[in-house]
Amino acid sequence: MKEYQLGEFEEIVLLTVAILHEDAYGVSIKEDIEARLNRSVSVSALQTALRRMEKKGYLKSELGEATAIRGGKRKRYFKVTKTGKAALDYTKETRMKLWSAIPDISYEYSKAWISSGILPHPGLLNS
Repeated sequence: MKEYQLGEFEEIVLLTVAILHEDAYGVSIKEDIEARLNRSVSVSALQTALRRMEKKGYLKSELGEATAIRGGKRKRYFKVTKTGKAALDYTKETRMKLWSAIPDISYEYSKAWISSGILPHPGLLNS
């Protein structure tokens, strides 16, 4: 189902919005991804992904109340929609099908290389 295809970063952002639930706004999403995944996130990449997923119907947003701490500026809070949940479910299901299809023999080669201390050229791992 092409309509549910998520890129890696989109999936991470969508999952993070679901995790943060009522507290999912730009800064909190960025900080949570960076803390959980030890991965740097640019504000522009995050904002682009959030807008794109809102346009696709995976997310919805609303403005919170203005606060003095933010100089009267309001936060934009995000929530996962039913379509977004379906996209996450589809992605998880697809990944699990692929993981479960890996034959044990694929791991046997890895064990042999690791125990011998000799790792193959990275290009050989993909063949």
